[in-house]
Amino acid sequence: MSTSRLTPYLFLLPALLILGLTVFYPALQAFYLSFTRYEFDITQPPLWIGLENFQRLLSDRLFWRTLRNTLLYLVIVVPILVVVPLGLAILVNRALPGVSWFRAAYYTPVVISMVVAGIAWRWLYAENGLLNQLLRWLHLSQDGVLWLTSPQLALFSVMAVTIWKGLGYYMVIYLAGLQTIPTDLYEAGAIDGSDGWRRHLDITVPLMRPYLFLVAVISAIAATKVFEEVYIMTQGGPRNSSKTLVYYVYERAFQDLEISYACTIGLVMFLIILTLSVIRLSVSRKTEDLGF
Repeated sequence: MSTSRLTPYLFLLPALLILGLTVFYPALQAFYLSFTRYEFDITQPPLWIGLENFQRLLSDRLFWRTLRNTLLYLVIVVPILVVVPLGLAILVNRALPGVSWFRAAYYTPVVISMVVAGIAWRWLYAENGLLNQLLRWLHLSQDGVLWLTSPQLALFSVMAVTIWKGLGYYMVIYLAGLQTIPTDLYEAGAIDGSDGWRRHLDITVPLMRPYLFLVAVISAIAATKVFEEVYIMTQGGPRNSSKTLVYYVYERAFQDLEISYACTIGLVMFLIILTLSVIRLSVSRKTEDLGF
């Protein structure tokens, strides 16, 4: 191979070495450990047990509960984070006085640490917190709502924090896409009778399809990996009603020290994320073939 062909690979080599040591090798090691019994004892090597961890997974009710919670997270959070930020982006994509302040206000939750946000929302959700005080003031509930201690509401309360935290981030992605749409298209649409919000259905949404798919996949992957909100606000409770796959992996690996079983659960989560990524790529290619 000539020197000119080797040069790009030489530039990529440092990054590949770092990725190999910090990403690829740990991933392969985790894949191997999922077929072994290893409980974080450095004096004993991993014991090969084949598919026993996967058989255990099939009969683990708590795993299926956390998987259901994670899928529920996907079904509820992702559609909201796909639709609502687009509406916000359309609202702030106007040359109005002070619109930059609104953009900054919507984006502020993104730059706030999840630890700080989780502690703040836990205070808001408290029995005597601001939300319950507001409900009492409006005479909607005298006893307040058990936002984080009710098995029926805990998961949805955590979802609200995830949505609040992500709205500004996805709004900026949409805003970048909106600013690439020529204004001539809207003027031509107005002549054809497409005005008001209808112009967004006829022009904006079709042209924003690549961004919609991108946000859908990014938000789906983020929802699959949700951890900080659960850890800070509920720690999976009450009665495992808000426990997600990532939090279950954390419990097994760092609390119960069942490293191999945690790797097995992590492998299932990896397959879910890989499936979402493949779906995104296939849909993206189809839209490109159709000319969108």
